[in-house]
Amino acid sequence: MTWDVLNVIGTLAFAISGAIVAMEEDYDLLGVMILGLATAFGGGIIRNILIEVPMTTLWQQDILIKVTVLLIFIVFIIPETWIHFTRAWLNFFDAIGLATFAVQGAMYASVAGHSLAAVIMAAVMTGTGGGIVRDLLAGRKPTVLRYDIYAVWAIIAGVFIGLEITNDPWELYLLSAVLIFLRMCSAKYRWKLPHRYLQTF
Repeated sequence: MTWDVLNVIGTLAFAISGAIVAMEEDYDLLGVMILGLATAFGGGIIRNILIEVPMTTLWQQDILIKVTVLLIFIVFIIPETWIHFTRAWLNFFDAIGLATFAVQGAMYASVAGHSLAAVIMAAVMTGTGGGIVRDLLAGRKPTVLRYDIYAVWAIIAGVFIGLEITNDPWELYLLSAVLIFLRMCSAKYRWKLPHRYLQTF
């Protein structure tokens, strides 16, 4: 049940995020649909490939795919003033997708009996994969590859679940909420990891 709830929340949040980015880049309706769906399901597809989950599991989410398409269309047609297309809103939906998918991906790998390293990798790729796909398709530098703190929160989810620090549903929901809060703080206050820029000669 917890897996399903987090999967739905993460999928819909990333769908909104993808749709907003597509409209910021002036994509047409089809482009918005494609980018929204790619963002929503990209992380799960990458995770499935990594931990050898049959790709047919994606098509078993028929209802969720239809709901996602409907949500993207709603985001496309409602007035801009209703949803306030600002960076804060994009960060908010992105944070929800990151946190819930990271926790869900880690749970998926943990239940499958994979090692701690695999659980962390599943958390990172599920939590960030959709955002990477979205940014690449939109012609942007992927957030996770820049100095902005992003994948760190997915790693934390993998560690907590891989070490079985969080097991109960309420603990998993709390972990997701904390990660959303931390991601929003890192975006607002511009927390950064060490980085180094090399000039080309």
